[in-house]
This record gives sequence, structure tokens and C-alpha cells, in this order.
Amino acid sequence: MLALADDSSEQIAAYIGLGRILVAREGDAILGHAQIVDTELKSLAVAEDRRRSGVGRALVEAAIARARADGAACLTVSTATADIGNLRFYQRLGFRMTRIVRDAFGPRTGYPEGLTIDGILLRDQVFLEFDLKA
Repeated sequence: MLALADDSSEQIAAYIGLGRILVAREGDAILGHAQIVDTELKSLAVAEDRRRSGVGRALVEAAIARARADGAACLTVSTATADIGNLRFYQRLGFRMTRIVRDAFGPRTGYPEGLTIDGILLRDQVFLEFDLKA
């Protein structure tokens, strides 16, 4: 499931044991997960056949509730600037963009050269934040 959220096995290996993972299930089937590391939503993925069914929204809402219960002031998430679908998803949930890191994705960080998302070259990373005090 983590590989659905991140194209870099090197990056996954660096954070797989950190924080806590919330899991959406239906019976024995895992529908998706949300990994929270400190005040960051580090990884989020939903099984392909369950996307656009509310599972991702429910996982993010559970992550927000968990971070709020832990006393955090905000919850941060990052994604690729090329991933327009993710940007739309997080903004619809109330996240706001805070900063961009240029050239965050590439061979030096464990991502294949020339990787694209919907025809857009994967290069830059954008951080978004949800204000838990609002």
C-alpha cells in the first residue's frame, strides 16, 4: 500500500517505521492507509478500486482528528506539484499551500529520472497545511 503513495522505495524505507498508521478496512480487506509522523501526514493511499468512494477523505479526517487530539496546532502534507489530483483533493479538505521545494524529486532522492504524472514532469514538491486551531 505504501508503494501506491510513493514512487521511491528509498524514501519509503526511510519512514516506514515512523509515527502511526491508520488503516481503513472492510472486513479483512485493507482499503487504504494514512501514516502520521509527528505533525505530518507522511503517506496516504487508497486501493485503486476504492478511490473516489470517500475512503481517502475519511482517512484524512481521522488523521486530522488524531493530530488535534495529540494537541498539534497544524497538520502538514506534501505532494508533487505535478499531481494536480492530489492538490485538488487536499485543498478541498481545507489544506492551504505553504511552500514549494524545487527539484525535490529525482535520482538523488530515489525517484526515477523522467517520471511524469498525467504528462507533467515530476520535479517539485509542495507543502500544504491544515490549521487545527481554526
